[in-house]
Amino acid sequence: MLNYIWLALVVLAVAIGGWNNRLNEVTAGAFDGAKTAVAIALGLIGVMALWLGVMRLAERAGLVQRIARGLRPVMRRLFPDVPPEHPAMGSMLMNMAANMLGLGNAATPLGLRAMRDLETLNPRPGVASNAMCTFLAINTASVQLIPATAIALLAAAGSVRPTAIVGTALLATLCAATVAITSAKLLEKLPYFRLSGTANTPVGGGVADPEKASVPEGSPPEPAEVSDPGYSPPHWRSALLVLLFLFFIALFLRMVFPGLFNLPVNPDTATQSTFVRSVNALSILAIPFLLSFFPVYAATRGIKVYEEFVEGAKESFGVILKIIPFLVTMLVAISMFKGAGGIDLLARLLTPVLAPLHFPPDLLPLALMRPLSGSATLAILTDIIHRLGPDNIVSLMAATIYGSTETTFYVAAVYFGSVGVKQTRHAIPAGLLGDLAGVIASVIICRAVL
Repeated sequence: MLNYIWLALVVLAVAIGGWNNRLNEVTAGAFDGAKTAVAIALGLIGVMALWLGVMRLAERAGLVQRIARGLRPVMRRLFPDVPPEHPAMGSMLMNMAANMLGLGNAATPLGLRAMRDLETLNPRPGVASNAMCTFLAINTASVQLIPATAIALLAAAGSVRPTAIVGTALLATLCAATVAITSAKLLEKLPYFRLSGTANTPVGGGVADPEKASVPEGSPPEPAEVSDPGYSPPHWRSALLVLLFLFFIALFLRMVFPGLFNLPVNPDTATQSTFVRSVNALSILAIPFLLSFFPVYAATRGIKVYEEFVEGAKESFGVILKIIPFLVTMLVAISMFKGAGGIDLLARLLTPVLAPLHFPPDLLPLALMRPLSGSATLAILTDIIHRLGPDNIVSLMAATIYGSTETTFYVAAVYFGSVGVKQTRHAIPAGLLGDLAGVIASVIICRAVL
């Protein structure tokens, strides 16, 4: 599927660019796309090293396995081919939690780690398994509690109610996620996308018996203390964890209810509801909590935290080197198509079709660009807000779309590139259907409630 999409983008870029006399822009787009891809990949190295080090500590302490065990019923339904105790379960859960809180700098490294864990179960290297496709669909339509970037743009433009899109974006992203997951589950059964089974491998990839599967070779083993049911850390170590929890609970209450601590109320948050302040507080405190809790928890289990963190951080360089070729390939094609005027042409062609459906024409460029480029979509959203006004219904629709959809092609290039997957099967169609559902739901929900 990705082969056809990439080839179509390149050929159409040259054809449209030649027709519009914009071949110089096509050439410039190709070089800009290559530079951008390398810049993005190199910028991920430090963040990847940080979060892979943290995940190493969580795995060695047995914390990831405990988290996955607690949510086993839900994850078993979403990923039936993944063994319940496999490290991939914990990595995917951490990625989903980061996406929900809008922690993009943590979500991407955790997602890449999850893809690498899923690859250890993949009997067909280079071909995406059903679990990989479902995980990508979830990421391209991830549920976000607070669309922080869109809210910030509305507030900066002088909106009197920038948080009005919190509810609309949440409903729209729930619709997008539901459609993406359902599409992934249905498409994997179609003959065109179905994987042929073997005697030892069930259709859909994975292992023959997930319940009996062992943790793959190369995954960090759990320490002896964790595998011993009778092990319990010394009392002072348990007290240290309790104190850490109480400290962050106090910080949370201080941010959500400043009046309880006789603190001055920030004018920017004075008009926000308790729910919005709570989610904002979670977003601010989440990373400091994780960066302190995981090392402390690992230390209480007898783990040499410094050495294990360094070992986990070392993995980041190999992951980034694998990503660069895939990211360059995809961003070059997208930049060429954008430079040729392909997005503008599609918008003109689709306007007569969507006009009878009362779909605002101003939203077409944003909806078409969203799966391709996050930065370009952000520029279009900014233009709509400043041109129509921050409280215009179309501006609120655009902000809702931005907060409830994702850059499908970028996510696919980065995630699949990290494990060398070239045949993405139904992952792209499922992600695009989720994006489409998010766009449609954003328009309908905004018309109904705003």
